[in-house]
Amino acid sequence: MPNLSIQPSLLAADIGRLADECRRAADAGADGLHLDIMDAHFVRNLSFGPEVVKLARRTVSLPLSVHLMMTEPQRYVEAFCAAGATVLQIHQEARCDVAAVLAAIRAQGARAGLTLNPETPAAAAFPWLDAGQVDEVLCMSVHPGFGGQAFLPHVIEKARVLRQRRPELDISIDGGIGPDNAPACAAAGVNIFIAGTTLFRAPDMAAAVAAMRAGIREAAAGAARSGS
Repeated sequence: MPNLSIQPSLLAADIGRLADECRRAADAGADGLHLDIMDAHFVRNLSFGPEVVKLARRTVSLPLSVHLMMTEPQRYVEAFCAAGATVLQIHQEARCDVAAVLAAIRAQGARAGLTLNPETPAAAAFPWLDAGQVDEVLCMSVHPGFGGQAFLPHVIEKARVLRQRRPELDISIDGGIGPDNAPACAAAGVNIFIAGTTLFRAPDMAAAVAAMRAGIREAAAGAARSGS
């Protein structure tokens, strides 16, 4: 299985101190940062643009995972890749030629990610996985559009199906992730954990990152030993 990674989500950060919050996450031991880009159309809310990605890239050297919650992500691939995205994730449910957009992301030098909403089955990603067009699949464990929602446990099985389909695939999960559910996700095959409120609102972010890392490592090791 690919390396385990913890990525704090800037959606839960102090919006007035984003550069400081990026540094705080890096100092706390995060493996990357996650940025949710909302267009007020695909989802109801409006969040960050390319300039915030540029700010994060100037501030820290961590990988940047940029999640386009956009109806027409094809219009913004070049801008977000140029801003510094390491991984650019589009939705399977978006209004676009998914294969063409994934190819455009790679052509810009970023890794291509495909996002599945909670109701979208793992099989929806199979055409692009089997064609080798996807570097990462993001499983949403809440409905996209705003933070602080409760984790949807049925998404765990989706990660298990994806891991069985592609053992080498990076599988990330986002939405309500915390110490109570991250180990179960790791046991199912998730290797990238995106957490906003759990980490940015913790009294000690470094301790929260360390505790989550210990939990997912133990669960992943246990799954490997059992062959599940």
